[in-house]
Amino acid sequence: MDIRYVQSFVAVLDSGSIAEAARRLDLTPAAVAARIKSLEEDLGASLIQRSGRYVRATAEGLKILQSAHAVLRAVRDMEALAQDGQAQIGELRIGVFMSALVTVLPSVLQRVYAAYPDIKIFVEPGTSVELCQKVSTGELDVAIVVEPQFAVPKTCDWTVLTEEPLVVVAPKALAGRDAHELLRNEPFIRYDRSVLGGQLADRYLRDNDLHPKQRLEIDGLLAIAAMVDKGLGVSLLPDWSALWASGLAIVRIPLPERTPVRRIGLICARHTPRASLAIAFCNEALVLFGREQRESGS
Repeated sequence: MDIRYVQSFVAVLDSGSIAEAARRLDLTPAAVAARIKSLEEDLGASLIQRSGRYVRATAEGLKILQSAHAVLRAVRDMEALAQDGQAQIGELRIGVFMSALVTVLPSVLQRVYAAYPDIKIFVEPGTSVELCQKVSTGELDVAIVVEPQFAVPKTCDWTVLTEEPLVVVAPKALAGRDAHELLRNEPFIRYDRSVLGGQLADRYLRDNDLHPKQRLEIDGLLAIAAMVDKGLGVSLLPDWSALWASGLAIVRIPLPERTPVRRIGLICARHTPRASLAIAFCNEALVLFGREQRESGS
């Protein structure tokens, strides 16, 4: 059995389509489809089924999916162990929650590649909860996530990089108004309560007996900021740096009461064959944020 067939099978199911898997693997869709067919012939079972442009696993495909992931991890681990001590060369697998893809990750990568120009990195976007689980199971070596609201597994380490206090985000025309007054009286765009930032905002509203006039609920900080810019309402969001670099006509209004914070940090697996690379990545991130905090006077 060719390991590339297994890789293509996993990529198709992880991405949900043959076309997207082909893009990730730098192959043609026909080549990916041929690999899947060869794997099905080797195993004597149908593994995926198509529904329009999308695919999903068959019952047989679901049965072997976890084993396929394990096979790919084992191959990566063997490669990393074989390269141990060879000038830090290897593929580091990192996860990044969506907001951090445009704020935290580029600056960290700039430092990492300056120090380790030969390092190879695979980046997997996802939700913080999903990424934490993948670090704990060994699918990822390290992840940039919002602080977990559950106990971090003993096989992992958690380190805070930065904190984002909640603030009211309002149209520029409402600058200078009281934060609680705006939350009580203006139309409210709620940050999705399925994510931690939205849960923090919801808890603050309840703790302070605030009952905003909700207009809609949505995930996506920049999407909410764009709606605030159009005068559709105000919101209660983490003080995310990208909001203020967006060019939108919005203002930050601090909360008067004790302010909840969204903490962003690193969860790192202790016993990965790429531990030296993961530690190097984490150290560069810590130096970067330490320097930025000193420069800002915080």
